[in-house]
Amino acid sequence: MRQNLELHRLSDCIVRRVTFFNPKMTMAEVQTLPATLRRFQATEEGFRWEAVPLKHYKPEGSHFRDITRQVLFGPESGLPAELRYFEVEPGGYSTFERHEHVHAVLILRGRGRAIVGEQLFEVQPFDLIHVPAWTWHQFQAAEDEALGFLCMVAVNRDRPTRPVPEEAEQLCRHPVIGPYVRL
Repeated sequence: MRQNLELHRLSDCIVRRVTFFNPKMTMAEVQTLPATLRRFQATEEGFRWEAVPLKHYKPEGSHFRDITRQVLFGPESGLPAELRYFEVEPGGYSTFERHEHVHAVLILRGRGRAIVGEQLFEVQPFDLIHVPAWTWHQFQAAEDEALGFLCMVAVNRDRPTRPVPEEAEQLCRHPVIGPYVRL
């Protein structure tokens, strides 16, 4: 599972040595990226981390709205985790889903709400949210303000599942989260 690129300087182009994380490797065997600094800055399109590609949240679908992601640290970091930044435009939301892996979330900017299980949290900068395994969850930006958050997950993780029609009907009737669930 190891892939390497040697570090060379070719004019202004730098190719970094990359090693994908393998859980059987010892820390002494893991080659990581050199020390880097990436700044968080306002752009015309919203807040972004410089020198980090902007990606679609997911390939396509109608089960999420107005959300992008940036992978800040992935397997090349030598850690068994991936740290991502999500930017949700005003009124936007992530997919309502659950999966085996957990999330550790830190709200960086804006306001919104997080549905986690049967709880509804109004969130603001520096709130921490733990999403346990197999727990329904969704992040939503306020109607008048974007929501930006960091999310850490395991590199090796399962695929999320969405509610089947019977589950969706039950979730939408829930007295606390039902009025807020976006499918």
